[in-house]
Amino acid sequence: MALQHQTDPAAYELGTDENREFLKAAGQDLLAFGHNFPAPQGGSLWLNGDGTTDPSQGIQTWITCRMAHVYSMGAMLGHPGSEELVDAALKGLTGPLKDEENGGWYPQIAVDGTPDPGKICYTHAFVMLAASSAALIGRPSAKELLDEAIETFLKRFWNEDEGLAVDTWNTEFTELDPYRGVNANMHTTEAFLALADVLKDETFRQRAGRIARHVVAWAEKNEWRIPEHFTSEWVPDLEYNADNKDDQFKPYGATPGHGIEWARLITQYALSDKTIDPAEKQRLIDAAEKLFDRAVADGWASCEGGKPGIAYTTDWSGRPVVTDRMHWTLAEGVNTSATLEKVTGKREYGEWYARFWQYIDDSLIDHELGSWFHQLDLNNKVIGTVWPGKSDLYHAFQATLIPRLDPSVSVAPALKARVDGINATPGANATARQLRFDVGRFPVNVALAIMSCM
Repeated sequence: MALQHQTDPAAYELGTDENREFLKAAGQDLLAFGHNFPAPQGGSLWLNGDGTTDPSQGIQTWITCRMAHVYSMGAMLGHPGSEELVDAALKGLTGPLKDEENGGWYPQIAVDGTPDPGKICYTHAFVMLAASSAALIGRPSAKELLDEAIETFLKRFWNEDEGLAVDTWNTEFTELDPYRGVNANMHTTEAFLALADVLKDETFRQRAGRIARHVVAWAEKNEWRIPEHFTSEWVPDLEYNADNKDDQFKPYGATPGHGIEWARLITQYALSDKTIDPAEKQRLIDAAEKLFDRAVADGWASCEGGKPGIAYTTDWSGRPVVTDRMHWTLAEGVNTSATLEKVTGKREYGEWYARFWQYIDDSLIDHELGSWFHQLDLNNKVIGTVWPGKSDLYHAFQATLIPRLDPSVSVAPALKARVDGINATPGANATARQLRFDVGRFPVNVALAIMSCM
């Protein structure tokens, strides 16, 4: 049964009992929707709007990783069948999606096993994330996969001198494309922070911080709109893809959703790095606020007619270019507004949180078939020119968890710590294990407060 539309405004307000119940129900709806993803040979197929699969989209490595990550957290929550679904995804990552000859992972394979060419940083970052989450729940082969993924990534994609990751190789790892991109580095940051938390290895947190500081510096020089595309020398290429403005992964212009997502990751890094002083923590959190504020000022309801939603892209003056609304931007809006409200105590972020959830419930959640619509047009009608169907659960599912978790810890480790703590409580019952926990609130100037406790 699909999630019911909410009738009580308190369901959208951060920290209320109604919101906690809404988030829990929304997460359960998503987990139930995704059960059909496994391909017979392993890995994840693309999900259609009704939860069936679309073999014509092939078996994509990044989607496989996202499903492994999501159902690893589903296993922590006790969702039935989650462990088997994680194993089905891992079967793809240790089997046909892996390039046994040249190393690394193909971007995807067709259902007949034919691999796509190239080796992509974005994909490999997600392999690390998926393996780290699966390792947290002790799935067979997960630790070996994680070790290999880290070794491959550090050898092929991470540039220690620059403190950034390169983007794309050919299949054999003999030719490196001159393109450099921030999207791949964003998910590298996410993966590195997860590795630091899972492996207790602060080297990865320091690497994530180096990437974050580059992004802050680029954005600060560009009125807090993040340049997405670069030359091999890391010179911004602001006209990249001007003739392909709505590209799935490399659209033209600024991407407000990425400004929002970066704001959360930068905040997570700032809160978690014990080596930086309070002033630097505060500087980074201030930068995160500026990124969020710029993104919502440019992207939210700024299109013709002022209709709700976040535009996919804008030009460098903040005018919308691609006015379609992608579901992931609203999911990240929820995550970041919750994080910044808890960290700063500022009411405006709680207001954004409620506004985002109202929009998601009204326009993105499919109350008939389940999950979220992935792409809407300017008038908030469902379309599929960039994201047909409902490919995966990653962004939406995390939006049901991150508002309830410690903002200084990556989502899967934070969830496991919370569940383990609940289950270790004397007298913990089934209701407690369903994770009906309270939202924590940090005081204003949290960077200073947290630093004093470290």
